[in-house]
Amino acid sequence: MDFLQPTSLDDALALRAERLDATPIAGGTDLMVDINFDRARPAATLDLTRVPELRELEVDADGAWVGAGVPYLRILEALGDVAPGLCMAARTVGSPQIRARGTLGGNLGTASPAGDTLPALAACEATVEVASATRPRREIAVRDFIVRPRRSALEPDELIVRVRVPRARGPQQFGKVGQRNAMVISVASFGLAFDLDARAVGTGIGSAGPTILGAPAAEAWVAEAFGDHDLWATRAALPDGVAKRFGELVGEAASPIDDVRGTARYRRHALSVLAARALAWAWADARRAEDAA
Repeated sequence: MDFLQPTSLDDALALRAERLDATPIAGGTDLMVDINFDRARPAATLDLTRVPELRELEVDADGAWVGAGVPYLRILEALGDVAPGLCMAARTVGSPQIRARGTLGGNLGTASPAGDTLPALAACEATVEVASATRPRREIAVRDFIVRPRRSALEPDELIVRVRVPRARGPQQFGKVGQRNAMVISVASFGLAFDLDARAVGTGIGSAGPTILGAPAAEAWVAEAFGDHDLWATRAALPDGVAKRFGELVGEAASPIDDVRGTARYRRHALSVLAARALAWAWADARRAEDAA
């Protein structure tokens, strides 16, 4: 196995174009497991840990640019107010050691619908910036980034450079269900982001389809229901049945399968519960913030 170790983004992109058989590695929390269990034997690895551009994290008035090599622990330290939903998701990733080593770019590059941060990123309409040595950089919506399990929208010569995370415009929530309480791959996961200015709700569904899914019917229904009950203006309590119906619509938006971690029926039920709770908790946060103001 060849070991390639660039020290700049330009060098990394040049090596990526030259060695299409090389597998990028940053935290190694997924790839090294596959290698240890003989599920992967790459001809070469492209070590990105010494590329400073991928470790940058910049916060501005509109949100944050998070480099592909930024670990979850740094996200938790820096983005609690900017992207609370992403931080909730990052907090569920593995153990403290994994959170100190694993990277946001790795969670995207693995292209697993079970990636913990992806529903939260999709809910807030985050985008992925990718680059190659020969073409202009481009941005891809997180919701469109996974084409199918283990296959992303990256071209063979492209690398993930950074992720644009919009600043929260209202409360956010994330939840997942696994086969135990911690350090577990999700059976189902859900991200929610309120945009109080736009009077809208964003959603992201994980582990319940071949890609990260949204629930557009649920988003449209709950925005209309809030308008009908004048909740956007008054911040009144949720009427009976609103959270439950929202959860049902989220469950209907999923396309799960039966596998060793859970049945399709269980996944739909779990998503319905997660979504109903997320909506109720996020709206309670919005009401508390209004009272405090």
